[in-house]
Order: sequence, then C-alpha cells, then structure tokens
Amino acid sequence: MNLEKYLSVTPEIQAALAEGKPVVALESTILSHGMPYPQNVETALNVERIVRENGAVPAIQIEHCGRQKFLGTQPICAASALPWPKLWNQYGVQSVPHVLTIEEIQDIVHAFGDAARRAKELVRRKGALSDNSLPGKLADCQSKDPAESELFIVEGDSAGGSAKQGRNPRNQAILPLRGKILNTERTRFDKMLANKEVKALITAMGAGIGEEDTDLDKLRYHKIIIMTDADVDGAHIRTLLLTFFFRQYQEMVEKGYVYIAQPPLYRVHNARMEKFIKDDAELNEFLLNRVSEDVTVVAANGREYTGSDLIRLMETIEKIELRVADAESTGMPRPLFLALATYPRAVDRELLEARDADFLTWLEKHEYALSLEREHSEDEDEGRVFAVFENTGSHHTRRGMEFFASRLYRQTWQLFNDLREQCGELSFSLRRKDSSSQAGDVFDLMQMTLDEARKGINIQRYKGLGEMNPEQLWVTTMNPENRVLLQVSVEDANEASDAFEELMGDRVEPRREFIERNALSVQDLDI
Repeated sequence: MNLEKYLSVTPEIQAALAEGKPVVALESTILSHGMPYPQNVETALNVERIVRENGAVPAIQIEHCGRQKFLGTQPICAASALPWPKLWNQYGVQSVPHVLTIEEIQDIVHAFGDAARRAKELVRRKGALSDNSLPGKLADCQSKDPAESELFIVEGDSAGGSAKQGRNPRNQAILPLRGKILNTERTRFDKMLANKEVKALITAMGAGIGEEDTDLDKLRYHKIIIMTDADVDGAHIRTLLLTFFFRQYQEMVEKGYVYIAQPPLYRVHNARMEKFIKDDAELNEFLLNRVSEDVTVVAANGREYTGSDLIRLMETIEKIELRVADAESTGMPRPLFLALATYPRAVDRELLEARDADFLTWLEKHEYALSLEREHSEDEDEGRVFAVFENTGSHHTRRGMEFFASRLYRQTWQLFNDLREQCGELSFSLRRKDSSSQAGDVFDLMQMTLDEARKGINIQRYKGLGEMNPEQLWVTTMNPENRVLLQVSVEDANEASDAFEELMGDRVEPRREFIERNALSVQDLDI
C-alpha cells in the first residue's frame, strides 16, 4: 500500500520507516458507530504518550480511508473514536487525527476495545435505555403484529394531536417529535442516547440500538413512516431522521421498513368541491383541466385552441419554461436566452462569424450587441471562438460555440419553432365568454390561463401538517386507500455513506463545495 495516500509523511515518519520502526495511525471517523468516545481529554492525550513509550511513531492521517480497517498489514486500533480535533486544539497539539496500528502494542489495541465496550455498557446500565417502558408521548396501536403495525413519526405536537385523532388506532401508532432531532452523524453515541427525542424513538421501535444489540426480530412496526411538513424545515427534519436510520439501523432500511409520507401541499375548494393536491405540477394540471373548456386561445394565424388542444399547448409552454430555467441556472440571462431561442433560424457558428445583419438587428431589438473573441492555445491551431453578448447595462455574457450545438439550446429553439409553424407567429390572445385579452408572450399566456382557472375557487397552501384537521390528515396522508408513501431504499451503501458524511458530517469543506456546485439549481431557499 502507498502510505503517502493516507499519511502526511513527516521527516520523523520517514526516519521511522527507514529504521523499520512501527508507525501508528488513527482515523478520525468512528468505524463502529456503536463505539463511544472517551469521556475526558486525558484519555486522548495518553494515547500519543503510550504510542511513543512503546517505540512507535504517531502518524498524521490526511485522507479518510472509509471502512478499510488495515494500513498495510497492521490492524487499526479501536481508539479510532477519539475526538482529536475538538480536544487537542485546547492544548496546542496538531488538530488532526492520530492512529495506532502496530502488532507490538496489541495489548493496547485490545485494552481500548475492551474499554470502549465497557463504556458502552456503562452508558446503558446507568439508564440511557434501561427503562423499557414505552415513551409517554407515544400513542400506540392496538395490534401486536409488526407486519400490520405502522409507526408515524410526526413533526411537532400540533400535527401529532391531529394525527392521533385522525388515525386508525387498531394498527397506527403516532410518535410526535419536538423540533429537530440531533444530527447523529456528528454526535457521540452516549450523547445521542441521552437525547429525549432519540431515546423515545429507539424505545418506541423496540429493536435496541448498536451493532451488537440491534434485533430487528423485536421491531414493533414494519412500517416506520416519516411524516413531516412539506416545507424546508420539514425536509431538514426528514434528512436528520434518515441520517439516524441509515447510521444506526441500516438493515432496517435495506429490508424496506422505512417510508416517507407525502402530505398534500394544496387544498382547493369552493362550496361544491374539495380537492387535495400534492405539488405545483399537479396543481397546474388540475387548473388547466378545469379551465380548458371555458376559454379559447387564438393564435396569430387564427388557429383556436380549446379543450385537449389547449392543454397540450400549455404543456409545451411548461416544457419551454423548464428549459429556460435550466439555462438561467448556468448563468445565462433569461432575456438573452429567449432572444436566441426565438430567432427564426437556429443560431450557429456560421451565423455568428458572418455577423448576419438580420441577426444583429434582432439582438439590437432585444437590447443586446454581439462581438467575437478568439482564444489560441498550443493544442489548437485555430483556437476557440467565443460569442460575447453585451446588454445596455454593459453586462457581458460569454459563450463558446459549443453552447449553440448543445441539447439545451437546440431543444428550446425547436419547441419555439414548432409553435411558430403551428401558429404563424408567437402572438396569442385569450378569449373568454365576454372578453378577449392579448398576451405579451407565451409565458404571459400561460399565467393568464391559470389566473382564469383560479376564479371561483380557493387555493390554500399548507405551511404544516398542524393546519389540517384530523379528518383531512386521515384522508390525504394516513388512509391506506388514498395515501402515497415513498419507500426508502439503499441502492449503493458506500455511495450513500459518502453522501451522509459529506453533507451531515463535521467537515465543512465538502459541504461548502456541494453548495457551490449546486447553488444555481436551488428552487426553495429558506432565509
């Protein structure tokens, strides 16, 4: 094995390797998630002292090696759970993990392993899970058959109250959790067990905790359903719960016992009807079906759209809107992308380099000017050509020629061109029974149509499950005949583990990089 992949090879380590001395390494992440951290800084500092007293050299690990438990042929010590960064900063010691891995100190390895197991048992004996009685906030079900029993983990006491009243008490149990639970990806085992919400969840499920003590045969419910609000806070709580289940009960997830409820986001109603709608896409579909027979879209060439034709026209506009949003997420200004996508001829390198007069006039109409830049490199004789678009505010947008051959641009242009061939021009009006209105563009037409569909109905957007009364919560989210549940599965355990470590772990850099990579794709931002 290449030691330099995992170690910062200092002069001291180089000398030790040359002399054949044992090198000690310790990784920073708990290999066994049931292993508790030592409870005091003296224990942590003693490890380095013991390493040196036994003729070994501490090595600094700079890359996490996952679940690999060997460095060369040497076993990694059970002391891999030591919280070096947090504790050693206070004492001026390097804030990086150190490690034990040598045969010469096997007794120390076993001693740390035994100490970790004893500490874990001590936590349990002192009361973290010694009280086997069910938590008081749990509204248990009557059935004792796990195969038909369901546990709903509900966000907050308000939603918990509605769920308790609306459930089927024969086989549905409700456990309300107050606020956000601990992030178990970066919480010590003993601290996790001391948390009231986590303890209540563990006790309610009845399967125990820890690698050696979890027994899914004792699991009291074979459907563990996470039911949180359909907002950003609800998504955060759902992520924290999924982190807990994956790290502490991965087998439970793999067996398909964990589900996510899909509560509706909207309630649409008037004096004659009531309908619950899952998301924005379903809401638009409902509104278009509602209005399709009441209004008529008239194109520039006189073609009329109503009924199913109108719905298909609006679906085409929705597809265009999605592609425009994708272009914006790459940093392309919306007005510029629409100007390029609605030009009667598909823009390509030939058109740009010819500086076609009609195209320049079209750009000027949309308040943009075009210039070309060429970059030369040793590998390319001709160099790369870039189109630079400048608006009236002197903002520059630079795109290589490959952009105009991309699927994003070509598909958007084709959608607009198909509309132009059907309708003559991209000009539309909306005709009602007693009036008619001209639309500014296809997106304005879509909004006018949806506004017309909203007349005569009330649309309520739920901020939380607590806004639903018990009957509504039962009908929409808990009744097996109507509800939609997403079953949580693990397609690639290693990839899932890396994702949880990256997004929920204690290292800031991977999260920052993830945010930077995906910032432009954010749709719901909670500030």
